[in-house]
Amino acid sequence: MTSPDTNEPQGLYAAREPIFPRRVKGAFRSLKWWIMGITLSIYYITPWLRWDRGPNLPDQAVLIDLGNRRFFFFMIEIWPHEFYFVAGLLIMAGLGLFLFTSAAGRVWCGYACPQTVWTDLFILVERWVEGDRNARIRLHRQKWDAEKIRKRAVKWVIWALIGLATGGAWIFYFTDAPTLLQNLLTGQAHPIAYTTMFILAATTFAFGGFAREQMCIYACPWPRIQAAMMDEDTITIAYREWRGEPRGKQSVEGNGDCIDCMACVNVCPMGIDIRNGQQLACITCGLCIDACNDMMDKIGKPRGLIGYLALTDETRERAGQEPKSVWKHIFRPRTILYSVLWSAVGIGLVVALFLRTEIDVNVTPVRNPTFVTLSDGAIRNTYDLRLRNKHGDDRYFRLSLTSEAPLRISLEGTDDLRVLVPANETLEQRVYVTAAPDSTAATTDRSALRLWIEDVKGTDRVYKDTVFNGKAK
Repeated sequence: MTSPDTNEPQGLYAAREPIFPRRVKGAFRSLKWWIMGITLSIYYITPWLRWDRGPNLPDQAVLIDLGNRRFFFFMIEIWPHEFYFVAGLLIMAGLGLFLFTSAAGRVWCGYACPQTVWTDLFILVERWVEGDRNARIRLHRQKWDAEKIRKRAVKWVIWALIGLATGGAWIFYFTDAPTLLQNLLTGQAHPIAYTTMFILAATTFAFGGFAREQMCIYACPWPRIQAAMMDEDTITIAYREWRGEPRGKQSVEGNGDCIDCMACVNVCPMGIDIRNGQQLACITCGLCIDACNDMMDKIGKPRGLIGYLALTDETRERAGQEPKSVWKHIFRPRTILYSVLWSAVGIGLVVALFLRTEIDVNVTPVRNPTFVTLSDGAIRNTYDLRLRNKHGDDRYFRLSLTSEAPLRISLEGTDDLRVLVPANETLEQRVYVTAAPDSTAATTDRSALRLWIEDVKGTDRVYKDTVFNGKAK
């Protein structure tokens, strides 16, 4: 590929031009500060919260205990067989993303996405060390000297510390935080802990400090998906072209309200010009609204040249009509459907959480062989049970069965029908079910039966249905 002017070869890919957003004040910038402070506080502080669960359980409020394959969230304990709770939360997260995007565009991307939050934090550090937009541009173009080296070194050190704190906070969610911190500082932590922490620190440093908008444009799939979630009633950031054009000085008769000051472009963390219409790179953060409103105040023009707007509103405004109310945009068939689905999944999870018992059992019939004929002619089936005690203390479980056919249950290694299951443990127990010679169950191919497990100390009682295999005549 060659240039038509110089006939010299050109590269297929242009080098990234760094973006230096200018500082801006306003309602949306304040909202982003609040969300950044709250979300980062939750992320960094949560592993240090304590929750007393008794002597046999960890006291960390939020803990992903991979060793014991359990997840603790304050008073809630999720076991491996209850992964449907995690799946339900992921479904709710997806539906919530669809709901907010269809109602108000990419508000997740603009305010709460981790990439946005940490990029905002890194830009804040950059502005504190190097100055606002113009100062950072000058420093970027400046040759490497003592001043540039000093400022870049200070900035990168702070970024690295933030990255280490980010990686450290993440691994604290998987084990006791105070103990792990002590082991990290004394060099006694497992190599996996150090490796994970440094990988996350490096990715945070690179993504928040250098990649920034490139992650949103090229790495994240959501900008490509969002178009399917939006329609003409979706409220998103737009430039009122009918009011702003033609751009130029206010002293010139016939010009619109836009004075082409570039304030909206200079504050944009994605480096786009919202006046060119909807673009894949726009994350709907609202900073261009703050910048434009500030400029409109200075020149004595009404606010709202750039604002949250729906396509139907823009059409109505061009025709001189009143725009639709915000609530009519939000409450429409698509958003109502998402809300109903989101609520249904949430209600289902809450109901399942409160209906679950503190004991559980899995029954696995032994198939090799399916039955054994004893010396007296009786038919015996074998079952492997996994008894689960979710209580914080040891519990005795009593086993029994019900069936239309006369059957007898016994436990391997004991004459008692009670089993002691340790606190917060799963115990495997082999069970024998026997049918008398020539009884209905012994001479029938398959007979239904129900195995019952009862907590002797408490009131919980659960069952599992299975079958008894007989010797059909």
